[in-house]
Amino acid sequence: MELGQLQRRFLEYTRSLHADGFLDDQFSQLQQLQDESNPDFVLEVVSLFFEDSEKLLNALSLALDQQTVDFKRIDAHVHQLKGSSSRCRGCLQQLKQEYYLVKTKLETLFRLEQQIVAAGGSIPLME
Repeated sequence: MELGQLQRRFLEYTRSLHADGFLDDQFSQLQQLQDESNPDFVLEVVSLFFEDSEKLLNALSLALDQQTVDFKRIDAHVHQLKGSSSRCRGCLQQLKQEYYLVKTKLETLFRLEQQIVAAGGSIPLME
């Protein structure tokens, strides 16, 4: 795929992620912090988020699978992950599904970004 097509596809995909609520203004601000001296900044920050989130989701799953559930521990994990408390197994499953959906969408976005850079182009920013 030629560079112009990759850049258009990247912008269209980014717009769709914004429209569907997967990305917000904070992500755009994060992109603006990325520059030539640190071209993988956003990828690195999001990768750290994924690593931490996956560990927290696994810890939540393990804690909920215990015979005696320590809700203080659950609450602490949930606060770390989401910023609010939730103590139901169904909520955790929904959170896990949303996490993997967001992760997949952002991985696609970063693959497009890498293809653009590999083709010698620059990452277009949304207006």
